Amino acid sequence: MYTVIHCAIAIAFAAFISGCLGAPFKSVNTCGYDVCNLGQSDKLNVHIVPHTHDDVGWLKTVDQYYYGTRNDIQHAAVQYILDSVIQALLENPDRRFIYVEIAFFWRWWMQQTEDMQNTVRKLVNEGHLEFISGGWSMNDEGVTHYSSIIDQHSLGAEFLRDQFGECGRPKLGWQIDPFGHSREVASLFAHMGFDGLFFGRVDFQDYAERNRTKRMEMIWKGSANLGAQSWLFTGILPRVYTAPQSFCFDYRCSDEPIKDDPHLYDYNVPERVQAFIDAAHIQARSYTTNHIMMTMGSDFHYENANEWFKNLEKLIKYVNAQQANGSDVNLFYSTPTCYLYALNKANQTWTTKTDDFFPISFSQHGLWTGYFTSRPALKRYERYSNNILQVTRQLNAFSNSTLRQAIFPLNEAMGIVQHHDAVSGTEKQHVANDYAQRLSEGIDSVIHVINEAYKKLLSKENQSLPVPTQFLCHFSNISECLPIEGQDSFTLTIWNPTIQPIEDMIRVPVTKNYTIRNPTGEFIVAELIPISTPMKNIPGRTSSAQYELLFRAPIPALGFNTYYFQVKTDITIEKKSTIKVTHNEACILQNQHLRIEFDDQGNLNNITNQNRNFTVLFSAQGLYWYTSFPGNNSSPEFQASGAYFFRPLTSNTLPVSNSRNITCTYTNQVQKALIIYNNWASQEIKLYDGARIAEIEWIVGPIPIEDNIGKEIIMRYDTDIQSNGLFYTDANGREVLERKRDYRSTWNYTVYENVSGNYYPIASRIWIKDNKRQITILTDRSEGGSSMHDGSVELMIHRRTLYDDSQGVGEPMNETAYDKGLVICGKHFLIVEPPEYSALYHRPIAQHLYMNSISTYALSNLSYDNYSNSFRQTWSALTESMPYNVHLLTFDQLTSKVFLIRIEHYFELNEDDTYSKSVEVDLQSLFRNLGKIIYLLELTLGGNLPLNDMKRLVWQTIDNESSYSKSTDSNSLKSTVVTLNPMQIRTFQVTLQ
Repeated sequence: MYTVIHCAIAIAFAAFISGCLGAPFKSVNTCGYDVCNLGQSDKLNVHIVPHTHDDVGWLKTVDQYYYGTRNDIQHAAVQYILDSVIQALLENPDRRFIYVEIAFFWRWWMQQTEDMQNTVRKLVNEGHLEFISGGWSMNDEGVTHYSSIIDQHSLGAEFLRDQFGECGRPKLGWQIDPFGHSREVASLFAHMGFDGLFFGRVDFQDYAERNRTKRMEMIWKGSANLGAQSWLFTGILPRVYTAPQSFCFDYRCSDEPIKDDPHLYDYNVPERVQAFIDAAHIQARSYTTNHIMMTMGSDFHYENANEWFKNLEKLIKYVNAQQANGSDVNLFYSTPTCYLYALNKANQTWTTKTDDFFPISFSQHGLWTGYFTSRPALKRYERYSNNILQVTRQLNAFSNSTLRQAIFPLNEAMGIVQHHDAVSGTEKQHVANDYAQRLSEGIDSVIHVINEAYKKLLSKENQSLPVPTQFLCHFSNISECLPIEGQDSFTLTIWNPTIQPIEDMIRVPVTKNYTIRNPTGEFIVAELIPISTPMKNIPGRTSSAQYELLFRAPIPALGFNTYYFQVKTDITIEKKSTIKVTHNEACILQNQHLRIEFDDQGNLNNITNQNRNFTVLFSAQGLYWYTSFPGNNSSPEFQASGAYFFRPLTSNTLPVSNSRNITCTYTNQVQKALIIYNNWASQEIKLYDGARIAEIEWIVGPIPIEDNIGKEIIMRYDTDIQSNGLFYTDANGREVLERKRDYRSTWNYTVYENVSGNYYPIASRIWIKDNKRQITILTDRSEGGSSMHDGSVELMIHRRTLYDDSQGVGEPMNETAYDKGLVICGKHFLIVEPPEYSALYHRPIAQHLYMNSISTYALSNLSYDNYSNSFRQTWSALTESMPYNVHLLTFDQLTSKVFLIRIEHYFELNEDDTYSKSVEVDLQSLFRNLGKIIYLLELTLGGNLPLNDMKRLVWQTIDNESSYSKSTDSNSLKSTVVTLNPMQIRTFQVTLQ
């Protein structure tokens, strides 16, 4: 049913999907700052901000929240909120309301009549209804990847621009509910053109100090590389995002309404007015101007908007009446945008911040660090889905298929899953299942686009044979591809979405032995390697394949190669003489660059970088677990570990097993050590021929709980590197921040939880280093990580807790599948290089991990000669090489001749002597196969505003620094050659002849 409804909505919304470059709704500019009430200079101006916070899934699914079903779980119905608010705004022109979650507003908008849509446009145009932030969801900031953050904000921004014009463009970020805040997100918001950011959650110690010293608002320097362009005014709200105590007027609350008829019993105006004036004065103590913002609303409030507005207007009336008696409090309806503008006009200087807001504590023992790892399967599936989305966009664009509308279901599902209770893993299990289903159906919806693209790209001129149908093998990560099992021939087409040619080691699960031909018809070397026992035993794996064919596949930049598989005449699979296997013996994995030594107990002893001539010694490496704290949450000291919070019972870890078995396998293309700890934990360290990195594939689960003990599994790397309490973690896959154990840079940190208090979100990488050596671990999904001791790195890869942590979800983090605890399969990638050379490897590898090559299979009865005569087997969009330090972030066809592209310089300043410099890129080189660029318009990062039209507010710091930064004069660039500085992302609308 969902698929039918979803597709119907997508078709009905075709104007939005394909019309982003057409004329948007033309608004008269009476919105935004032009309609702001700036209060009175001699008063304490209280900006009353009516709002609702609508989770895009949490305890209920997004559609259950929209319609109001399953109210037995939580009473919430967004459609009625919007109905009620719109009607209330029409009744009084003084009223204001902000709305954030475009996933919900889009659903509501599609069900409205044209007359109602025009009515809402008028409300937006006149500033009564204002969209804030404007993302499809309010994205998490810890475990999200910057690519997906940009995409989900662009999706919402495009809708708002097309439906409401300039008055629909959000001017600030509103991240009131996420569980920590990333410096990278602040930088992205700044480049989207936002003037500010407000959020609600910070560490309780940080909050207390800021509250005491009146530093609740600041200038956040969002990048160590991009200067003032990345600075963003940032404010911390005083009560997360709720109303002052006793002033919630929603039906969910039990607070007293304003009873203002003195002829009736319980008249309460005097005491209610005084209580509010007192609350305003108390809040004002923490802020530096004569303006404060009162958020009036909370989760799914305003289903009966009249109840709120009626009481707020009484409050405004009677509080302001007290000015005649000497009160300095001045109340009026406002928005966060107008509050921000009032602060800007106050000519204040502001303190600055250069680090981030991770990790944050709710209380002494409640740290939001568990969600960095919670639901690791969903976290990986989200990354895979993004990979498919980006590749599909590229295929659609380079084949000129103009099927952008068909990609919308996956794009929309990805926007939903960025929500701070989605990819974070902090939702109920049935909601997590719904998120996964949406991603699955989104991927299914783009298979058609992939096939339509390959029909054009594969077909040779004047050939009449139909192009074989392409399909994805989604379970290749567990060595399963059922459609090819037993086939005599099939093809494998591999698309490389990066602008650099690559070589991938491809593993194909097979039940027969095959010859493989490359695009030139040559037979290539492929090795038949047994699939490991832990992999074959994963619950739910139904494949009968016992072997994988391993081969090296070169793939051109922004293009594909096709490999043709033909069953061998002798179909018997037999162990190859070139494979050497040892059991429970000391062994060495060695190639041209690395040497990895294990003892006969399966302990990793050392890794030597043979090119740089140094060795890193390991005292331990492998799988360990923390015992989850089994609290009842009745007080802070009894805080349990759960979906949100990570709290170990002690700081000690236990090995998953006291013994292990090691099997080492040697072939011409790979050497690997399989270490089996027990029947639920293993790791396999692989060193491919010619590789500069080691790949570690781990399988964990079902985590046993028969002992009634929750367990949190880590992979730990203990080395002799002298790291001096420092380690380094990425922010959302981009810039890297230095971390110091048991330390916070902006307040005197008291340690209550010495383990979880040192955990940080790892979206792509973590490293430690000394003067000569650096060990970097890259991940295939977001994980929590730390360095708990000098020389040590640990990453949490799986969790199974038995207690809820009392943060609302009402369930322990106890995932199951196939009537067992969930089994997770994942990878780490280990780089051992000197610090000055490490970025040269971890930067491109991290990009390749999230923009991985995508393989599609096809079944065909054609002989190789007939296939090669009919179809192309190699193709690239590029005819010349591209700079090594440049990444193609977005390539999206908007109409047949108009494209949206984002290119980025993905090295930081001073990371590399060569690649940390500015670089020039000729955009025409991306379009050689599509046409000549005749018009180039640079846009803000969100793609919804010409960069020249971005006029951000200017702020002054206490150090006499100004946030003013002039953008590139790029309304119509004269040349297709553009310059990128380190960490810079530039967004362009490209029109072809």
